[in-house]
Amino acid sequence: MTTAASADEQLWSRCGGCSSLLYRKRLRRNLDVCPECGTHSRLTAPERLRQLVDPDTWVPLPDRAVEVDPIDFVDALPYPHRLTAARAGSGLDEAVLCGTARIGGHPLALAVMDFRFLGGSLGCAVGELITRAAERALADAMPLVLVTASGGARMQEGALSLMQMATVSQALAGLREAGLLTVSVITDPTYGGVAASFATNTDLVLAESGARMGFAGPRVIRQVTGRDLPEGFQTAEFLLRHGQVDMVVPRRALRGRLAALLAAAAAGRHRVRRLVVPRQEPARPAARPADGPEPVAVADAWDTVRAARHPGRPTTMDYLDSAFDGFVELHGDRLGADCPAVVGGLARLDGRPVVVVGHQKGHTTAELVARNFGMASPAGHRKALRLMRLAARLGLPVVTLVDTPGADPGISAEQHGQAAAIAENILALSVLPTPVIAVITGEGGSGGALALAVADRVLMLNHAVYSVISPEGCAAILWPDSGAAPQAARALRLTAPDLCRLGVADEIVPEPPGGAHADPEQAGALLRRAVAANLAPLLDVPAATLVRRRRQRFRRFGAARTGLVAVPR
Repeated sequence: MTTAASADEQLWSRCGGCSSLLYRKRLRRNLDVCPECGTHSRLTAPERLRQLVDPDTWVPLPDRAVEVDPIDFVDALPYPHRLTAARAGSGLDEAVLCGTARIGGHPLALAVMDFRFLGGSLGCAVGELITRAAERALADAMPLVLVTASGGARMQEGALSLMQMATVSQALAGLREAGLLTVSVITDPTYGGVAASFATNTDLVLAESGARMGFAGPRVIRQVTGRDLPEGFQTAEFLLRHGQVDMVVPRRALRGRLAALLAAAAAGRHRVRRLVVPRQEPARPAARPADGPEPVAVADAWDTVRAARHPGRPTTMDYLDSAFDGFVELHGDRLGADCPAVVGGLARLDGRPVVVVGHQKGHTTAELVARNFGMASPAGHRKALRLMRLAARLGLPVVTLVDTPGADPGISAEQHGQAAAIAENILALSVLPTPVIAVITGEGGSGGALALAVADRVLMLNHAVYSVISPEGCAAILWPDSGAAPQAARALRLTAPDLCRLGVADEIVPEPPGGAHADPEQAGALLRRAVAANLAPLLDVPAATLVRRRRQRFRRFGAARTGLVAVPR
């Protein structure tokens, strides 16, 4: 029985912007935009589809997500319980709806995210579904439109969720190579791994009025910087002023604007040959440690985290002295800045010229502060990208050394396009026509690490960690106890043996007894041996084959983990 109170609640709604009491039918007629102040309420994915696509043209992809729990994650609740609750609450199988449709009569593939489902987070199933939408667009030679609404990568799936940033980005690279239009529509909110990959990797980036986007969220930025944020920080209008989106579009004009863009693309596009997605190669078996001393047994994942953060642990500059020869440092992003948290240049590895790029922390407090604790700014990511593209032009292999708690979460970094800078690195590495070896030497933190780690071979030192989020950050979000970081470290499966079993890392590089900080010279020798051994087989591989295999490597992180099933039409 419907009570008078519940009936009133269905008839009226209070605006989250100006607190006006609004007649619900009037609000719906205005596309859930407050007629008093213009605040755009969040839409569900089905509501978004009804507003955007031509009637009776939406055809879902013939795939349905089933339960995915790749690392058996448990916090206050087991992850499968959270998935069940999200499905019951949203009526969706996952945080995205993917299919084909028409807008203004123009065919397209479409992926629409839904924030109700675990904050629209990017997990293996979401990455796989969006990738399949991109592959459908490629196969049918039509544009792809992505409507984003997400808090970022899904921490309950650990580093495998981080890999989806690369998986989807390389699918977009295929569309770019084929000359097919890609468009992202940023809706509120779009943060973290989604902002730092496919949301900003498209040809055009549209932002709905009032939508917020950034790599780090406002709360994190306030905690890290201790500063108040500028008025309108990270909103669509702020992003437009700072050159990070192509246009800001009110909801009522969004469908018409997309139709115009699709029409222009159709008029200007040359005939595109239908392409077939390459058949997936079987997954590689779990990697074995490189020859050398047996890896030091670590009692607990939290011990590994502390070892990875040890102030005496060798830095990139230390390894450039001990594992490489003749290093010549190159500076600057050529756009006005030189980020000290990223170093790179030309060097020799066993007599062979290579380009080395890595995060630089330091050992003392003064060094750490000067290097921003190894947290790269947008200028750092752009410097790394410039050097990697230089390597490709010169035909030189690339070696990256990853040791960062994450990308710089500061106000200036957001103003200068941190998410887009990371996204561009991920996209460029997925198509770089030269061998790439990545080594996680200490902390591999989130998108800041992945920006240097989309590689043909990913190695991890025995006491290194690689994770979608820090244990402290994960504990603060998912555990009621603020001291649960050790428990979160175990749940995240962030150690080298864990990640080799998951296929994220290919090989464990041994460390000297007591860890790399106990004998930096020997640590450098072991790293040199491992990198040289992994690089040698890649040197004679044709560039096209190299890129295809690299793409297949990251494609498997979605295809092998999701358990998607076809839905009969």
